[in-house]
Amino acid sequence: MPTYDYVIVGSGIAGLSFALKAARHGTVAIVTKKEKATSNTAWAQGGIASVTDQTDSFAAHVKDTLIAGADLCDEAVVRSIVADGPERIRELMDIGVQFDHHADGQPDLTREGGHSARRILHARDATGREIERALLDAVAAEKRITLLENHMAVDLITHRKLGLGAVEDRVLGLYVLCEKTGAVLTLRTDRVILATGGCGKVYLYTTNPNIATGDGVAIAWRAGAKVANMEFIQFHPTCLFHPSERNFLITEAIRGEGGKLIGRDGVEFMPRYDARGALAPRDIVARAIDAEMKRTGATCVYVDITHRGPEFIRAHFPTIYERCLALGIDITKVPIPVVPAAHYQCGGVQTDDHGATSLTGLHAIGEVACTGLHGANRLASNSLLEAVVLAHRAAAALAEWQPPTEPHIPDLPGWKSGRANDVDELVVIYHNWDEIRRLMWDYVGIVRTDKRLQRASTRLRRLAEEVDEFYWDFKITTDLLELRNLVTVASLIVDSALLRKESRGLHYNLDYKEQSEVFHRPTVLVR
Repeated sequence: MPTYDYVIVGSGIAGLSFALKAARHGTVAIVTKKEKATSNTAWAQGGIASVTDQTDSFAAHVKDTLIAGADLCDEAVVRSIVADGPERIRELMDIGVQFDHHADGQPDLTREGGHSARRILHARDATGREIERALLDAVAAEKRITLLENHMAVDLITHRKLGLGAVEDRVLGLYVLCEKTGAVLTLRTDRVILATGGCGKVYLYTTNPNIATGDGVAIAWRAGAKVANMEFIQFHPTCLFHPSERNFLITEAIRGEGGKLIGRDGVEFMPRYDARGALAPRDIVARAIDAEMKRTGATCVYVDITHRGPEFIRAHFPTIYERCLALGIDITKVPIPVVPAAHYQCGGVQTDDHGATSLTGLHAIGEVACTGLHGANRLASNSLLEAVVLAHRAAAALAEWQPPTEPHIPDLPGWKSGRANDVDELVVIYHNWDEIRRLMWDYVGIVRTDKRLQRASTRLRRLAEEVDEFYWDFKITTDLLELRNLVTVASLIVDSALLRKESRGLHYNLDYKEQSEVFHRPTVLVR
């Protein structure tokens, strides 16, 4: 039975950063369900927020984060993560991350929505890809790290799952599906770190890659870990609107560099909704775009950066320029058609400020976790910051933690498929996948009502029963596991949204349009 000191699920900035530090203290396995570079991190365009300029301050960064979070952030967590940012940035640069700099060697900082200063470090408009490259290079040089590509985590193995009757339930290992062979491996470990990213694919339209199916939250939930604030799903205001590109993000940095949001009449509309205009926090901008489209009957709005000139645009946004040009849109000459799309999961597995969950031996870091940093809405580019800071803290905490020696842990049982058959009707899985995503888009989107949420809840309960039947009747595949996780996470989002009888941040309910002090707290679910 393969045994590791640490098993990490996910190969983005959080998982890879943790792996590099944990490898100093023991053996590490990284489980990633596709190729190693396939992660939410690699898709991140804008950058990483941190105070690196003398004209900026921690206090200003904290204030911006608290305002964006609609008064639901944990202020102590915000202050500590912001303060740790500069050191973690230096570590990324030490392993080879090439952020953009001016000729004098100073960082080329940009600004994004909700920020009161330029504090976004970036690598053109492909920051995540550059960070992923450097981290993977560093991991490849580390002999104590085993990288299991095309392997998908199935479920945690715990005391409770094995019926050992321990006083405190804790992690003992992980079942992992090898996509190539169809075999399920049993990995023995006392420390599992979830770094699986978010759940954007639970919605019909998203800026996320296909892997973002909420696996980490679903796995943790089934094992009994607490989940918090899942009603707060961030819709990025500007996803490219084009029939050939359903999930290409138009970075907020374009608006940070002067891009304007205009309607089909060419008139800028954001000042009618917020004094900060196109640089208001994302929840406000996304709702404004949604309202503008409904008011005018338009299928999209536009981001116009043409006034900055061709040289500036091509130099600062080469990825976006090339992708749009290939689709027949020259962004140096015409505005970019955009719509909101599901982007970021602000809630997740509830953790402390070192990534520890309510289940002993299980840590969660990055987008999959809910630390209290984001509150009811994430401030732009705080996600990569949180991931690298929490990876550092979790590695330090777990290096000092020793699992209890009692009770005696027997050999873990191998996976048994029993009488399960090969899936004979994949069309059923694909139909249910599509139905979940459509009902979430229609009923649990940017604007909600209790009636829509109840309809979603009723249908999801039935879908969950169908998926559970598939799970036990058929041999597992990646598609079946993703469907199982999607229906679980969709249900958690809806259940959380039904509990919050107010509008706050990313959760806007037409039946309760105002904030309420009664709900000035996290929404915590316990299985």
